[in-house]
Amino acid sequence: MTDQEYNTCVDLYADRVFRFVLKHLQNKADAQDVVQTTFMKTWSNREKVLFKKAKSFLFTVAYRSMIDAIRKQKNTSYVAEFADSSGEREDKTAELQEVLQKALTTLPEIQQSLVMLRDYEGYTYREIGEITELSETQVKVYIFRARKSLQKVLGKIEHIL
Repeated sequence: MTDQEYNTCVDLYADRVFRFVLKHLQNKADAQDVVQTTFMKTWSNREKVLFKKAKSFLFTVAYRSMIDAIRKQKNTSYVAEFADSSGEREDKTAELQEVLQKALTTLPEIQQSLVMLRDYEGYTYREIGEITELSETQVKVYIFRARKSLQKVLGKIEHIL
């Protein structure tokens, strides 16, 4: 990959990588750190990375860096808690996003990542398999199980609201 192609990758994919990581980490500063690490690793390996495969490479590195960040947070006794949803909100869109985010946090990390890549970022099962180093079948199974779990959680939340 040339310097110009690298700059093109930054322009094309930085926002997408940031959104993907931010959805998981829920901390802007941590997400920015992961994105910066991702692009630093890409820069370091630019001679090995083909421009055609840059998107997949970026998301693979971001995914692994994000998992490392999550593990680091858990090792420092950081536990994410559900936000209190008892208060009424005027903005229904914000409330829906909050409910969906809560439901996502009930899933195992791998299922969260796969749902985000598929439903939020629009990747194919094959592309997700390349990013996460899972087979296409494994990706489909994890996503199916995640969606079933989300149906149950969202059903319970709906009754509470």
